[in-house]
Order: sequence, then structure tokens, then C-alpha cells
Amino acid sequence: MTTDSHSAMPRLLELRASIDNLDAALIHILAERFRCTKAVGKLKAEHSMPPADPAREQRQISRLRRLADEANLDPDFAEKLLTFIAREVIRHHEAIAEEHGNGMQPDSKAQA
Repeated sequence: MTTDSHSAMPRLLELRASIDNLDAALIHILAERFRCTKAVGKLKAEHSMPPADPAREQRQISRLRRLADEANLDPDFAEKLLTFIAREVIRHHEAIAEEHGNGMQPDSKAQA
């Protein structure tokens, strides 16, 4: 390690600690989001509502792309992340519906 590299270490460690804290916050926020979407899935299943709401999903994608752009985050990345999360929500909603005896189409999409 050069002298220059060595002098950068305190700042590097500081930045990494911030990243670690942000990662922890993301996990907790995702856990809370999934608690909410689980409640949505249960409500939908109890009332025989379809798990999919494609119009809401499109509104959410547009809204999050806009927020990402305002935050200087790649909107394509934000959309991919939302789509990934939505697929997991769908899986949860389908499982909840099955528990309630409400079968769903395998290609259903849900957006809480």
C-alpha cells in the first residue's frame, strides 16, 4: 500500500460504514414494505379481489422512474428494481390466495 493509499483509508472506511448503514436501512424498509404488501394480499384474498392491478403497477413504475430521475438515479434501474420486487409480491399474493382457496392465474401480476 502506498502512502497515498494509506492516507485514503480513513475516508474509505468512513464511506464503507455509511454504505453498510444504508444497506441495513434498505433491508428494514423492504421488510416493512413486505409486511404491508402481505396485508394487501390477505385483504384481496379475503374479498376475492384479483391479485393483479396492472394500472397501479404502471402508475407506480412511472412515479418511481420520475422519483429516480429527480434523485439522479438511473430510472431504468429503478424500474428493474420495482419489477423484481413486484414479482416477489405476486408470489406472496398467490400463496395467500391459495391459503384462502382463491386460485390465481399463473401469469397474474400484483402491485401493492
